[in-house]
Amino acid sequence: MRRIAIFGGGAWGTALALVAARAGAEVTLWARDPAIVAGINARHKNMVYLPGIALDRAITATSELEAALGGADAALLVVPAQFMRGVLGVLQPLLPGGLPLLLCSKGIETESLRTMSELIAEIVPDSPIAVLSGPSFAGEVAHDLPTAVTIASHDAALAEAFTMALGTARFRPYRSPDPIGVEIGGAVKNVLAIACGIVEGRGLGDNARAALITRGLSGMIRLGCAKGGEAETFRGLSGLGDLVLTCTAGQSRNYTLGAALGRGASLAAALAGRRSVVEGVATAAAVARLAARLDVEMPITAAVEGVLHRGTPIDTMIEALLSRPYRSV
Repeated sequence: MRRIAIFGGGAWGTALALVAARAGAEVTLWARDPAIVAGINARHKNMVYLPGIALDRAITATSELEAALGGADAALLVVPAQFMRGVLGVLQPLLPGGLPLLLCSKGIETESLRTMSELIAEIVPDSPIAVLSGPSFAGEVAHDLPTAVTIASHDAALAEAFTMALGTARFRPYRSPDPIGVEIGGAVKNVLAIACGIVEGRGLGDNARAALITRGLSGMIRLGCAKGGEAETFRGLSGLGDLVLTCTAGQSRNYTLGAALGRGASLAAALAGRRSVVEGVATAAAVARLAARLDVEMPITAAVEGVLHRGTPIDTMIEALLSRPYRSV
């Protein structure tokens, strides 16, 4: 995997381009926005999503899908989850047979309730796939701060190949055989981060946030196991690790959105002016529907979905959660 194509010119796609270049790969980054492409090629910067960070000269950019794929040994898909189907549909006739794909987006498609690996299996079934997730803010990765992530695949050799292609002293992938569990963890944590932000914005305290993280993790594990994942996966980087980071840090888009809602902002106002997608908004609806389909109890997710998509007042949501019957752990 010495030549890597990366699809998605946002902060995370650009940060992963830096990761691959630091590991010694030649990288082509595909972005829709011609201004981003021009900035990367002329000034070696993504001024829209990672301003002030110099990019390795081994990274080139293009807005042409075929040019990005030319000669690639592997591809990283880093487009937002709700746009993945559209990008895959365009890529499908262009992908070389058997090209390994690493899925780096966190979410569940709202219409089909499929994870990203399930979308791949539907649209490009001949492509070997792995999933990357874990506690990793793009800005810190771009600044080469120490980061640990999970790379998961049913194919151990493929997970090893992506680990060797991306791993460095400061970007440390840990392998997992449970891609579904890793995907569920990466999706649900964004919804729980919105809930934790609401707790912060409402001034409900650190005790409440700790309780919410813990009970939210229980629901995440129930859903993941119902989908065929392993409970142990959720105690690792792509479960608990990512959950703690996203639910406690001011860099988290989902957490800051929730905090704005908790302080009284409308959803439209809280989203205004953001260039990056806040994945938890769409994912809340998808996870709530998936949990209902699988008969999995996820009260926190249901509460967040009600606030975001059904107009449930935040105080009503909080009261409903606090009025639930006492239960065993």
